[in-house]
Amino acid sequence: MSDISIRYQTGEPQNLEKRFAARAAEMLPSEIRSLFAVASRPEIVSLAGGMPNLSALPMEMMAEVIKELILTNGSEALQYGSGQGHPKLREQICDVMALEGIRANPDDVVITTGSQQALDLISRIFIDPGDVVLVEAPSYVGALGTFRQYEASVVHVEMDNDGLVPDSLRAAIKSVRATGRKIKFLYLIPNYQNPTGVCLPADRRTEILSICRAEEIFVVEDNPYGLLGFDKPSPNAMRAEDSENVIYLGSFSKTIAPGLRVGWALVPQSLKDKLVISSESSILCPSNFTQLTISSYLADQPWRDQIASFCELYKVRRDAMLESLEQHFPAEAKWTKPGGGFYVWVNLPAEIDTKALMPKAIVAKVAYVPGSAFYADGLGSWSMRLSYCHPTPERIREGVKALGGVIKQEMSRRGTALT
Repeated sequence: MSDISIRYQTGEPQNLEKRFAARAAEMLPSEIRSLFAVASRPEIVSLAGGMPNLSALPMEMMAEVIKELILTNGSEALQYGSGQGHPKLREQICDVMALEGIRANPDDVVITTGSQQALDLISRIFIDPGDVVLVEAPSYVGALGTFRQYEASVVHVEMDNDGLVPDSLRAAIKSVRATGRKIKFLYLIPNYQNPTGVCLPADRRTEILSICRAEEIFVVEDNPYGLLGFDKPSPNAMRAEDSENVIYLGSFSKTIAPGLRVGWALVPQSLKDKLVISSESSILCPSNFTQLTISSYLADQPWRDQIASFCELYKVRRDAMLESLEQHFPAEAKWTKPGGGFYVWVNLPAEIDTKALMPKAIVAKVAYVPGSAFYADGLGSWSMRLSYCHPTPERIREGVKALGGVIKQEMSRRGTALT
């Protein structure tokens, strides 16, 4: 063995942390991801993660789709592809978006590795350190983490049971601009929002778009849940009303399978080339294999019926959660009643810290996500997100009952009046 090999083997370990770029300080772990190790234990009822329930997806059918793809078009499916995404799938995505009123050209679609990558690319292109991004209060934890990593200043805008409040948006814009800061865009999830489950009505969508056009602020519309309405379709997408000032993000993670990691961005022509270049520098190209798997599925399978079966499955679970909350939670608690999607948002008395309460919930064998995870400014300590998408209705009832007991015990300990 050479001397140089000995030196490398016996030298002191390198501490690379002192060489990190300044932005690395903003790369913090997701509270939801941190819960997975605990929440995935079989004895724990996990009301935490938003994992789609794939029990309604026929695995034999998916196996046949993939087998046929490899046998008939394996040389393309297993090869590099276009940085913008496969042309056939981009055409099919336009057909999917048409269900929500969007008329789109396939050339304006950029396929990404999940819509999370699209959000990252948009942030990379637009955000300078210190720029302001307006978001709902509360907002999707994955978006907050992305904006933080690009050193944006996140400003929350008030929501109510009908979603983002237009007058609060006006006030937030005025307040930010009074400080001389630059607002880059408004990010929102209008359909069955993560984490609250609320759906933005059509008239508010129009008003918010009008405000943003007048203030020269573009809108990033994140829409993974739009086709998962239980009792009636969601309103038309915001992008259907404004094709120039809205960047639309879509995903097959909730309507087919998240493991395929296929999402997309529908963008104005002025952004497309820069978005493709940014994507190519990050991943070279999205997976041809997963794109063509989804393309074959959309071409040959009754995918609308499959979405309907997902909706029915989630509706039963939503009902089980709402019934159990009514039965087992204290009257002081208030919660949303979603018409689709995956989530219920619960507000407790202000003195209850849901993050501090989590260890007691785990002892009671139930997990949730504390509300503070969905705020950039430390608020939400009295709130929690409960997910009904993955457990069975029986497990949901079991978990909500256990969690209700933990909350009532904490309220009694603190002397909070119980009704």
